[in-house]
Amino acid sequence: MRGPLLGWYDRNKRDLPWRRTKDPYAIWLSEVMLQQTQVSTVIPYWERFLTRFPTALALAAAPLDDVLAGWKGLGYYSRARNLHRAAQEVVSRFGGRLPATAEELLTLPGFGRYTAGAVASIAFGEEAPLVDGNVARVLSRLFEVEGLPGDREREATLWHLATALVKGERPGDFNQALMEHGATVCRPESPLCLLCPVRDACLAFRKGRVDELPPAKVRATPKKLTLALAVWPHAGTLLFARRADAGLFGGLWELPAAEVDEDLPAPEAATRLAAALGTEVKLEGALGTVKRQLTHRDLTLRLLRVSGPQRPTRTPAFQELRWCTPDEASALGMSTAMQRALDTALASGVLRGG
Repeated sequence: MRGPLLGWYDRNKRDLPWRRTKDPYAIWLSEVMLQQTQVSTVIPYWERFLTRFPTALALAAAPLDDVLAGWKGLGYYSRARNLHRAAQEVVSRFGGRLPATAEELLTLPGFGRYTAGAVASIAFGEEAPLVDGNVARVLSRLFEVEGLPGDREREATLWHLATALVKGERPGDFNQALMEHGATVCRPESPLCLLCPVRDACLAFRKGRVDELPPAKVRATPKKLTLALAVWPHAGTLLFARRADAGLFGGLWELPAAEVDEDLPAPEAATRLAAALGTEVKLEGALGTVKRQLTHRDLTLRLLRVSGPQRPTRTPAFQELRWCTPDEASALGMSTAMQRALDTALASGVLRGG
């Protein structure tokens, strides 16, 4: 199985920028960005991020706000925070160079079993296994592995198979071959079995079960979440708040938000914002609504223009408050949803005479 897959990979692999480098830091960055994000989206982000933070030392020395700003639009911002924390540990514990083994990599923030195996095998040539969604699908079909995604016995079997298969020459290329094969040939739907280099060994192909394996994971219905946002103008600036590190949009900047019921009247929503900001808030009017579909949530952002007798500068509900011009706000780490809300607020003319 190894020989045919490696040969297929050599002939058919996509020309991706992180495959043209031997720099462990650049390879690590690509693996983190590729988690739950498509290749076509990642490429320009990876290139810009490397230009801005070319080494682990540069990343570790950068303020978190700069790192989050460089990540803006990629989503799953905990990846960026863990990347920053791990870079600082790489500098403090390993002299700025990533450790070369999966065992040591696992001691760093944000390194799970997959990321450690990917970096150790691709960057350092260790015979370290990895299992992501693509690899799980390939192995499930090749070896007729039963069970739903997430089932403990199934996951143990997949990792056992991956550990056995990676042993041999070019372990990094072999791991990439498995992932590439799952992404381009052994696809979730309409797999290209006639182009598969190992179909003669594939139990699912022999038994006509390719469409059955792996069984589709039942997705939970997204939960509805409504946030009221305080749009508070003053002298050409707006009030921004940085959320707590834990939870949705953790550690990111936003127009100060408070969770509300979907149909809560605007005056009562303003009262919730006053409680969050720790100061009196006067409702001036509604500026519109922004809706975003997140992986696990249907998000509604209600923009409320507010004012007050005192401008808040700190509150226990947020890590930090800051009054920023639109240009200053563009350098903050902010989610795509919050950026859309800010754009809507600015388009309403809220700063004209504010």
